[in-house]
Amino acid sequence: MNNKLGLGALTALVLSTMVGAGIFSLPQNMAAGAGPGAVMIGWLITGIGMLGLVRVFYSLSIRKPHLDGGVIAYAQAGFGDFLGFNSAWGFWLNTLLANTSYAVVVFSAIGYFTDSPGNILFGSGNTWQAMLGATILIWLMHYLVTRGVKEAALVNIVVTFAKLVPLCAFLAFAVLAANFDKFNMDIWAQNNSGLGNVMDQVRYTMSITLWVFIGIEGAVVLSGRAKSRKAIGHATIIALLVALVLYVAVTLFAFGVMTQQELAELNNPSMALILEHIVGPWGAWLINIGLIVSVCGALLSWTVVTAEAPMVAAKQGLFPQWFGRENSHGAPITALTASTIGVQAFLIMTLFSESTYLTLVNIATSSILIPYGLSAAYGLQVALKNTCYDGNNNARRWDLLASAIATLYGTWLIYAAGLDYLLLVALLYFPGLLVLFWTRRERQQPLLKGKGELLGAIIITLMSASAVVLLANGTLNI
Repeated sequence: MNNKLGLGALTALVLSTMVGAGIFSLPQNMAAGAGPGAVMIGWLITGIGMLGLVRVFYSLSIRKPHLDGGVIAYAQAGFGDFLGFNSAWGFWLNTLLANTSYAVVVFSAIGYFTDSPGNILFGSGNTWQAMLGATILIWLMHYLVTRGVKEAALVNIVVTFAKLVPLCAFLAFAVLAANFDKFNMDIWAQNNSGLGNVMDQVRYTMSITLWVFIGIEGAVVLSGRAKSRKAIGHATIIALLVALVLYVAVTLFAFGVMTQQELAELNNPSMALILEHIVGPWGAWLINIGLIVSVCGALLSWTVVTAEAPMVAAKQGLFPQWFGRENSHGAPITALTASTIGVQAFLIMTLFSESTYLTLVNIATSSILIPYGLSAAYGLQVALKNTCYDGNNNARRWDLLASAIATLYGTWLIYAAGLDYLLLVALLYFPGLLVLFWTRRERQQPLLKGKGELLGAIIITLMSASAVVLLANGTLNI
């Protein structure tokens, strides 16, 4: 049986991993820290940066067809095993946190239908009832993926089309209700000094705009299961353009329906309350149902990617061999089980720390910076070396430009993330050193190879120790 994924399945998977929960809360998330003018600049920067990164993924899938696993393989090929491992670990962390955030937000949305002021059942998705429901949900996704990656991808195609219905309905009503005068009333949010200057507002938007694009690498991570290298690139580009149009339209038209201050005060999913404002209560029902369908689809997609990442890393010698086992359906069974247990652990943490969806979003966004940054830098390295273009100087020039833009964008994101979240991510990277040592011992290699790896391990250890100290004295909070 042919288990390879074609253009349609790959596009649906990438689109579903990106268009999950984030889009339903975009209006409030953006308005909470920026006015419409800064939001437009934020989308412009993100759009250019993500286009550059997608061009890098597309080019590398063609120029380096032997590299399966996307961001994991690119970091290893360009910068060695230590950074390759940390890219794989960071990417896996991101997928685990993304799955956790989706499981949390599903029950937050269900709470709209079940909770009342005197009876909070699911709350913000971090009650014990929500954790129990989320536990059942993630193990259901685990079961679906054990039946085979292709079968899960086919289910995802149906879910992807289903989630677009409420999104398109929202846009249609928002376009009709939008008022340009309201949008333009305080375009730079000068009446709200708490938001800071325009640069501060733009910086604020960066983690949110990056979060809603995380998943763009889904096709390249699954490149070993794709029918063709071109399908990988085409699926990524199509999904990016569709998502970009949806995100920009949802955000900007919302500013035409309500002012920045009104949007900032909404509960999430804010899209539901905006549509309720336009058409009445049934609008909120439609969006919340759409959110549940959308997030379940995204959770299925992310479960596939989450299991694939450590399996690919194991096959490349970066993770212990145990992660590379597959079942009779071709599903990465041990990596899948380990990933589901990891999500379960994060769910328990949300219960005891009362972490919300946005907390998980910010940590997950910060954890993806290393994989994205190293992939962009490898694309730049390949273009500069000019060893696999066969005289196609036009393609090389475009690749040089795209990889340079993507690298600069990655550097800007590190600045925009802020020190607090970088320290929290370092704390999550520290256990990865133990997994690295396990892998090295299994392969009878030195635990650290050279001064560069020793320096990297020291930096991770010092940053994680700083995070522990700051968490203990209350300076840093989860």
